Amino acid sequence: MAIKSLLAKPFANYIHKQIKKGMVTAVADQETIFQQLVKAAGQTEFGKDHGFADIKSYEDFVKQVPVRDYEALKPYIEKIKQGKHNVLWKGQPIYFAKTSGTTSGVKYIPITKDSIPNHINTARNALLCYMAETGNTKFADGKLIFLSGSPELERVGGIPTGRLSGIVNHHVPKYLRSNQMPSYSTNCIEEWEEKLDRIVDETIHQNMTLISGIPPWMQMYFDRLTERSGKKIADLFPNFSVMVQGGVNFEPYKAKLYESIGKQIDCIELFPASEGFFAFQDSQEAPGLLLNTNSGIFFEFVPAGEIFNENPSRLSLKDVKVGENYALIINNNAGLWGYNIGDTVKFISTDPYRLIVTGRTKHFISAFGEHVIGEEVEAALLKASNEENIHITEFTVAPMIATDAGKSYHEWFIEFENMPADVAAFSKKIDDNLRAKNVYYDDLIAGNILCPLKITVVRKNGFIDYMKSMGKLGGQNKVARLSNDRIIAQNLQPFL
Repeated sequence: MAIKSLLAKPFANYIHKQIKKGMVTAVADQETIFQQLVKAAGQTEFGKDHGFADIKSYEDFVKQVPVRDYEALKPYIEKIKQGKHNVLWKGQPIYFAKTSGTTSGVKYIPITKDSIPNHINTARNALLCYMAETGNTKFADGKLIFLSGSPELERVGGIPTGRLSGIVNHHVPKYLRSNQMPSYSTNCIEEWEEKLDRIVDETIHQNMTLISGIPPWMQMYFDRLTERSGKKIADLFPNFSVMVQGGVNFEPYKAKLYESIGKQIDCIELFPASEGFFAFQDSQEAPGLLLNTNSGIFFEFVPAGEIFNENPSRLSLKDVKVGENYALIINNNAGLWGYNIGDTVKFISTDPYRLIVTGRTKHFISAFGEHVIGEEVEAALLKASNEENIHITEFTVAPMIATDAGKSYHEWFIEFENMPADVAAFSKKIDDNLRAKNVYYDDLIAGNILCPLKITVVRKNGFIDYMKSMGKLGGQNKVARLSNDRIIAQNLQPFL
């Protein structure tokens, strides 16, 4: 056993025990974090504007601090960009994480000295839990890769600014630097396909043991490796034993990724965002992701159907229920308050608090009152695909609102790895599955208000070319599964 994997064992066991203790104290830890956050921000501009000095309980907080999105927080962010201190949190952020928004254009999410450990340590803890549970520490001695954005940072208002994955790259522990792939210069390449070719050049003959990234971009990496070598990934990298992924639902990509690899390997799922690292897979045995309850974030949960209400119901952790769909709201030590991150989650356990990500608050279809969410379309497609042994490269769904009554339907844009023998029959299977998942959709179909869904086939590499045309190829960018309008559908037309 090499030195890194040898030293990792006792540390992994220690961290794993600490996380298990935290499962028991999750509600108490959340209350402690809540009190600490409110006290620490009392003298900030935001704290004074919202009467933090008078907040003694969560109920007080709900009265004083509304749920808000980036647009509502933006005036405070602009003051930070102008050089002001003590605006949302003590002092100034040490970074801005730059991320794209749908209505806001570029968003600048503050990361502070207090919040950076949440981003760094959570990914580490996920790997250490895996080591402690499985005993697999050998991967720590091989080469590790995270398919990420550029680590080059610009300055906005004097604050270093860049993609979160690029910021995190600066905090990779020194003991892992010699394991990390690709090189810094390759990681700085902005053009994704050029970068991908360089990554393949640098890694194809290496002892790759861990590969991490968003599933569609890992698939592109695997495809490029196979094109170059003519080999399955497991033959190319015989010691590759851990895949780390997050950012999108893994299930639609899972079959094709494992087929590309050529064998089953362990997989660790993460739930990070520029606003915080919210949850991670702590066990290969238990389903779901463990909520990060003791890492500088106080979580709130709004029933998903109420998120756009003026005064939605707001729950703290102790009041959540298994099986309910919630919009995730965060308050953290970077100065985000009552912040709607745009993701919806569902708890599958409250002892401990494990959840799954079910979709996006703005990524749904309810053009006809059906409120179909990401979890439902993914499950409907996956069930049909598994039954027919069909592999899907990528897909998105949009409403088609016809001028003639009764002719509207959901249009599914699908890029197939292998085409079904009968597309119409495959469409019906998906439609039946979706009707079984969503009673409102079922009622609309049964009442002839909607026609059954229709599939529009996207050509091979069509989604890659679409993302390239939008300037969003690579990094942490992903295709929205659901839209309540036709914008993506219209932009996809050249790639059908």
